[in-house]
Amino acid sequence: MNQQILLKNRPVGEPKESDFALVETPIPEPGEGEVLNRTIYLSLDPYMRGRMSDRESYATPVELGNVMLGATVSQVIKSNHPQFSAGDFVLGYDGWQAYGISKGKTLRKLDPNQAPISYALGITGMPGMTAYFALLDIGQPQSGETVVVSAASGAVGSVAGQIAKIKNCRAVGIAGSDEKCDYVVKELGFDACIDRKTQDLNSSLKDLCPKGIDVYFDNTSGPILEAVLQNINLGARIPLVGLISQYNAENLPPGPNLMPLLIKRALIKGFLVGDYQNRQAEFVKDVSQWLREGKLKYKEDVVEGLKNAPHAFIGLLQGKNFGKLIVKVSDDPTR
Repeated sequence: MNQQILLKNRPVGEPKESDFALVETPIPEPGEGEVLNRTIYLSLDPYMRGRMSDRESYATPVELGNVMLGATVSQVIKSNHPQFSAGDFVLGYDGWQAYGISKGKTLRKLDPNQAPISYALGITGMPGMTAYFALLDIGQPQSGETVVVSAASGAVGSVAGQIAKIKNCRAVGIAGSDEKCDYVVKELGFDACIDRKTQDLNSSLKDLCPKGIDVYFDNTSGPILEAVLQNINLGARIPLVGLISQYNAENLPPGPNLMPLLIKRALIKGFLVGDYQNRQAEFVKDVSQWLREGKLKYKEDVVEGLKNAPHAFIGLLQGKNFGKLIVKVSDDPTR
């Protein structure tokens, strides 16, 4: 049987496990031009909270009673598609289920000899691509500048900060615990990290960014953005990548004081990774090389079992994960 997790209710505020339903259905058969995939890994990402809401957004929400959406790394079990064969490992979007049918248009073959296949959900996939293009295209860090990264131990922020170091910048992270800050500095090579739960943001930013902030890689918005704006330099650039602080809000909070943007003639620009799909090869080339050279490090937070996905997802929105959060749905024959 095929295990599936459906969206049962639209959450009000923070999602609850009762907003999801675990069901079993027959394993589907692929039709003409289709493939049947067995899910090995499921990615859990903050953007999924927005897809649970019917609030107007850049993407269509998940319909009630449908399988929750999400990126997956799978193995092809049956194929009626000329480009895929049984046994292939693929990156796709089969969602929160053990087996999925794909028409092949969104599938990308993976080579287990190049990198662990789970990396396609993180550093060599959407999160890594987000870090790469948002930082380099919008942030445009220059040697010697100061780059601040929120959610610095997460799947996107950890890569953004390391790329800032590759570009010879001072990298200052913001994370949610002493343990995460130690990891960001001692393992990832950031110059400093602020524990947002125990340290005053404004005074800490002044102390750790004595030359001001040139680039702020924003994964969270909210109070962190407000504190950063008080410390930006003339011509600062702010890639707006995520709004974690607002995803569970029942009413949208008032905006920050934007006067510093005017005074400093700073740029803040929203980023959606889908706008960069035609440049994926450029990203894969650079990041793969940096991984081989040991310039990039990567941490995964692996949860066992599809049934535990709702609990893990709720924890993700609370900052309980440490590294890229993925669910191991079935055995990985490459490990």
